[in-house]
Formats: sequence, structure tokens, C-alpha cells
Amino acid sequence: MKEPAVSADPTQVLAFETDCHIFDGCGFPAPGLHSFLFEPLWGDADSNLYFNKPMLLALLGSVIIVGFFWAAFAKPKIVPGKLQSVAEMGYDFIRRGVVHETIGKREGEKYVPLVVSLFFFVWMMNLWSIIPVAQFPVTSIISYPAVLAAIVYVLWVSLTFKKHGWSGGWKNITGFDKSLGPVAWLAAFIELFSNLLVRPFTHAVRLFANMFAGHTLLLLFTIASWYLLNGIGIAYAGVSFVMVIVMTAFELFIQALQAYVFVLLTCTFIQGALAKHH
Repeated sequence: MKEPAVSADPTQVLAFETDCHIFDGCGFPAPGLHSFLFEPLWGDADSNLYFNKPMLLALLGSVIIVGFFWAAFAKPKIVPGKLQSVAEMGYDFIRRGVVHETIGKREGEKYVPLVVSLFFFVWMMNLWSIIPVAQFPVTSIISYPAVLAAIVYVLWVSLTFKKHGWSGGWKNITGFDKSLGPVAWLAAFIELFSNLLVRPFTHAVRLFANMFAGHTLLLLFTIASWYLLNGIGIAYAGVSFVMVIVMTAFELFIQALQAYVFVLLTCTFIQGALAKHH
């Protein structure tokens, strides 16, 4: 059996890191969980004090977003230039199309900075998947969506009790309604479980799962294109490469969609916290 020649990092097996091809007597180097593990760029993984590629991409993405809006609005003009126009379009799309439509113009205006920041941060973290050299969506690591969902969760709970008080807050969360009769407490328990436990979990997992699956598919077809590039397999390699292009285009759509869905749900939670009736 021919062993794949991989790079110094044993957790990463990419198409250009192996000379393994079909009919060469070696198996297909399929992507898996190892494709989401990275050796530390700095520090020691055993000590839990380290800095790796996803962390670097998250940091660079944050710098890019801040730099973009800083450059666009540092010296705003009445007749905006190209950069300012693009920034205003993105800002207004989230402000009016998501925040105002979901929460309302009056109540929602104060949450615009948070929601805009979340949208562009999530979108940038997703976009790393198709950017050369980076080629990894940061949000496919569950800890990143989990922290973002936790921020929204804390905001939602705090707003609920601030708006409705202690007893009113619990009524808002549980949806307790005496008119339901004997099943009122059962319905309240289900709502409590759903809102306090299931809601933040699904908010994080929805983003994570889509990015995880999308990156795995991109890896699968990319590696397959190289693996099949031998003998009669060249014909199949061409089909696989076409799928790489198709999946990349599809990922562009999914990356923006998932960022949109994440902030749309965020606004829905905030609106629910501010509403008089749950």
C-alpha cells in the first residue's frame, strides 16, 4: 500500500499535500474531523494556552471589518464615494431590512450597532472558507457560534426581566396562560425548556452545522479531483472539479444566508423580550 505523503501537520490532509491517486494502490484520503483540527501556531495545545489558524482568521476578520467601516465612515461625504456607498448599503440593509422590520424602528434603533456587527462578523468568518490560503470557515468550530449565541442569549434574558419585571419575565419566557386549564403548567414547562435550553443551542448549532457540512463537501470534492487525476479517472476528476466550482458558488450563497438567519433570529429574540405578550 502506498502511504500518502502529507505535510508536517498530521491533522491536515489536503489535495495538494498528497501524491495518492486512484489505481496507485492507496486509499482515498477522505476528509473528516481531523480536517478541523489545527496545530498551534504559538503555544502548547496541552496547556490550553495556544494560538492556532482559526483564531488567527477570527482576529484578521475582525480587523478587516473594523478597518473597512473605519475607512468608509472616517470622513463621510454628502455624496458618498464607492467605499462609503458599499458600507452604507450593507449597514442600511441590516438596519432597515432586519432590525426595523423585526423589532420596529423606534425600539430597534438602539440594537442596530450590535446586529450589524454580528452580521458582518459572522459573514466574514464564513467567507474564509473560499478565500485562498485561508480556506477554512471559522464558524465550523462550534466554540465561535456558541459564544455569539451566548451573547444574544444573555441579552435576551436580561431584556426580558428588565422589561417585564421578575414575575412578568418568567411569564414571558414560559408563556403561562391560566386559560389553558390543567395543561397550563405542562405547556409552561415545555416553553421554559424550549426557550432557556433549546433556543440558544439551536441558534449556535444551525450556523455551525451548515458551515461544517459545507466545508466538508468542499474538501471532499477538492481532494477527489486530485485523487481521480490518474488514467481513466481523469474523466471523473473533471466532473469532481466542476462540483468544486458549483459547491463554491453555493457556499457563497449559504455563507451570506446563514449570517442573515443568525441576525434575523437575534432580532426575533429581542422583539420577543420587548413584546407585551410572548
